[in-house]
Amino acid sequence: MGTIVEDFNDYRSMMNEKMMADNNKLIKRIFNLDTNAFMEGVLPKKTKELLGLGNSLVLRCDDCVKYHLEACHKLGLSKEEVVEAMSISLLIGGTIVIPHLRRAFEYWEALEG
Repeated sequence: MGTIVEDFNDYRSMMNEKMMADNNKLIKRIFNLDTNAFMEGVLPKKTKELLGLGNSLVLRCDDCVKYHLEACHKLGLSKEEVVEAMSISLLIGGTIVIPHLRRAFEYWEALEG
């Protein structure tokens, strides 16, 4: 068994390939829209990833949180920047976000390790 980062990325890649192989036009368009939405634009990619992370926490999507944490890490955001953004999400989402915040901290540690 790999690390939580490797396990997540391996599973995500495997399932994305299966979904794309199904050749569903709507799924492919949503994936394309997602890719384009997070490209550099008027808002820098770092800002967009923090927005994605914050929204994912409030919506309580652990897979999305991991995805955006990894993107933030690759873009060079500091732990302090990420934690500050997540603290705003906790404020907005309320205490129900705490379990997802725990897993986000665990995943960030894995990214740094």
